[in-house]
Amino acid sequence: MTEVIATNETILVVGGGISGVTAALEAAEAGKDVILLEKRPYIGGRVTQLYKYFPKLCFPTCGLEINQRRIKANPNLRLFTMAEVTEVSGQEGDYTVKVTLHPRYVNENCTACGECAKAVEAEFDDEFNYNLKKRKGAYLPYAMAYPERYVLDPRILGTEDAERAKAACKYDAIDLDMQPEEIELRVGAIVWATGWRPYDAAKIQPYGYDRIENVISSVEFERMMDPFGPTGGKLVRPSDGKPAKNVAFIQCAGSRDRNHLLHCSRICCMASLKQTTYVLDTYGEEADVSIYYIDIRAIDRFEDFYRKVRENPQVKFIKSKVARIDKDKQTGNPILHGVDTEGYHRYANQHDLVVLAIGMEPAVDQFPMPVVVNREGFIENDPANGGIFAAGCASDALDVNRSVQSATAAALRAIQVVNRVARAEV
Repeated sequence: MTEVIATNETILVVGGGISGVTAALEAAEAGKDVILLEKRPYIGGRVTQLYKYFPKLCFPTCGLEINQRRIKANPNLRLFTMAEVTEVSGQEGDYTVKVTLHPRYVNENCTACGECAKAVEAEFDDEFNYNLKKRKGAYLPYAMAYPERYVLDPRILGTEDAERAKAACKYDAIDLDMQPEEIELRVGAIVWATGWRPYDAAKIQPYGYDRIENVISSVEFERMMDPFGPTGGKLVRPSDGKPAKNVAFIQCAGSRDRNHLLHCSRICCMASLKQTTYVLDTYGEEADVSIYYIDIRAIDRFEDFYRKVRENPQVKFIKSKVARIDKDKQTGNPILHGVDTEGYHRYANQHDLVVLAIGMEPAVDQFPMPVVVNREGFIENDPANGGIFAAGCASDALDVNRSVQSATAAALRAIQVVNRVARAEV
């Protein structure tokens, strides 16, 4: 086991999404020693998979670049990717944390030239694009990935592809003998920022996500619109590649439902309103959007955005919880069945494409330490947690803005803990 130098005045941040990066930077820029762990090969989390933010409809790339620059410039912050916390013991002000570092099979000599990817033939589902396309067995997760180093998929080890990748590298960056490494950290406080995962749309059986090609999830729709995504930014139907001009959005897909997620995920209404603008921008006067909703929760500063979308004559709001979705065998169109509660009439509406606004659930089900969680699995702000503080979507279903606020608050609490440790040792 390799021990990384850390003390009980060090703050550990677990999770390198927008919340974890924010908490780590806030603490490091306040002069604290910080270690940031991320299980993926890169930092940025699900924000990196967004096409645009709401309500300004700006791209995440500039914010990501700024945070990357801040990380590179701060000597107080150490980053470990492909890192997994396996055990946490101790108490507030004095934790021992065991971490497994999984091999990337590419060392720091990598210049991200891409020659290894060119040499490799094997392809696998691309996790970054929610498996909507393939990636090579040697890959850079996405264009702005940081650290900017390629990764070898362990499934090519022992194959000719692995040897081809090694032979193609001019910088001796491919290390096929890398092994998992165990490290042990001593820290004073922990910010737990492991984020969220999209609810599995296949569990909502009446909506036919796993049997109707032209029913997709909201996170998949986001990737489709990205020029670097699976369709090159083209808004088309998965079944036949035809333009998807008539698009339906179904709100609360699995949320606020005793059979799925009990909670409101907060982001879904605004995500669909944002994605409505994608359809309008793509097809102009030919666009036809229908939003099926229970109620619209566009709170605070988002109300103006909602009003603007609602006033567009090409957008219909249908107050209804869709009962089921069938498929038209001739056209491949999804057919939505339900009752419009405003006027109470039944409908069987066909659309080119249906987007399920799926909810958020915590990314971690089982924690390597005792913490207080609520019925949805989010970590509560409870004194029993000691010096462990949840940030962002580890604490609740939050949008990006509120995740950043939550992370800043968690960093401040962690700083207060290590400050008390420092005073006690004087």
